[in-house]
Amino acid sequence: MKKIAIIGAGIGGLTAALAFKQKGFNVTVYESAAEIKPIGAGIGIANNAMQIFKKLGIHKKIENAGVNVSSMNITDHKLRSLSVIDLKEFEVKYGVCNVSIHRAVLQYILAVEIGFENIKLSKRLLKIEQNESVKLSFEDDSIETADVVIAADGIKSVVRNQLFDPSEIRDTKQICWRGVSKMALPKQYSNKAVEAWGKGKRFGFVQINSHDIYWYAVVNESLINQQEDSLQNLFKSFSNDVLEIIVNTSDDTVIKNRIIDLKPIHKWYHKRVCLLGDAAHATTPNLGQGACQAIEDAYLLAELYQEDKFIEIVFEEYQKLRIKKTHSIVKSSWSIGKIAHLENNFAIYFRNLLMRCIPTSANGKQLQSIFNVDYLREKVVGTILHISVIFLGY
Repeated sequence: MKKIAIIGAGIGGLTAALAFKQKGFNVTVYESAAEIKPIGAGIGIANNAMQIFKKLGIHKKIENAGVNVSSMNITDHKLRSLSVIDLKEFEVKYGVCNVSIHRAVLQYILAVEIGFENIKLSKRLLKIEQNESVKLSFEDDSIETADVVIAADGIKSVVRNQLFDPSEIRDTKQICWRGVSKMALPKQYSNKAVEAWGKGKRFGFVQINSHDIYWYAVVNESLINQQEDSLQNLFKSFSNDVLEIIVNTSDDTVIKNRIIDLKPIHKWYHKRVCLLGDAAHATTPNLGQGACQAIEDAYLLAELYQEDKFIEIVFEEYQKLRIKKTHSIVKSSWSIGKIAHLENNFAIYFRNLLMRCIPTSANGKQLQSIFNVDYLREKVVGTILHISVIFLGY
């Protein structure tokens, strides 16, 4: 049996490992970190990703470990509603919920399903070479070989940088803080994901378990004075509920980074190596689809892969089926990030007025295009039949 190596034990890499394992393949995950431990903040697993987890048989475990989210609410800085998107119709249609959960909890659920014996830690990749097989050289001087490599090693992918044409990481000029607050969420926000838009800044929050609130704060870099601006000061014009969430967060748990994405690339595979998730199509987080699209990638790759298929045909079909949707999400998410961070008062007034006028059906239509994963099953069946015909010589 061919050996499949997955670089990176993030959500995408672990989902790929689980999907391949369930199909009986020999899979090993190589992760640079020394342990899989409870770090990071929260994550939203949207309906499309939960459908994949349902196919993999673990959606109930994820729902039980997180909190179901039945609506998404965009508000102004005082938490006055601009747009409300009801998610219940998608729950009924697809039989799964949108779930908010601590990222580390989700990683642990996946790791347990895969088996820790199939995850090798402290394996930071230094070099990748391809001949009859793929040679992986790690920072600890160890060398591994594999027949197929799936690179789920993020936006700054070592694999992509070594084997593929140069790519461009784009900077939004926005800074993001993420944290988990220890406080009781007011009842009016139960089962809701809330994002408040202000002047060049926004604040989002959602409950992730009975005692924790995941939140994120994003600010235009031009508005930040590094010497003076604390989060409390940056968001002092926002609702008191926002300020209370910030105050009830331990500073040493807050993660700060820049909002960046990957300018769309059009080749995701090279011989025996294929990119997955952020390594192929990193997006800004404005649609909450970064991990979700990696989860879709993972499932499709495992469904397409068969021992008797030419591996480059598998990778070509995978790219063909996924590239349009992922690039559309990257583009839309980038645009939303700009609209949400307007600084001109007139533009903000017009934006808020327009958002209040947009019919809910328009929002539902956009979500339908994101949540629909039926194409994965339909296209996989068609691809298998097509390749079978090729092998039969017709």
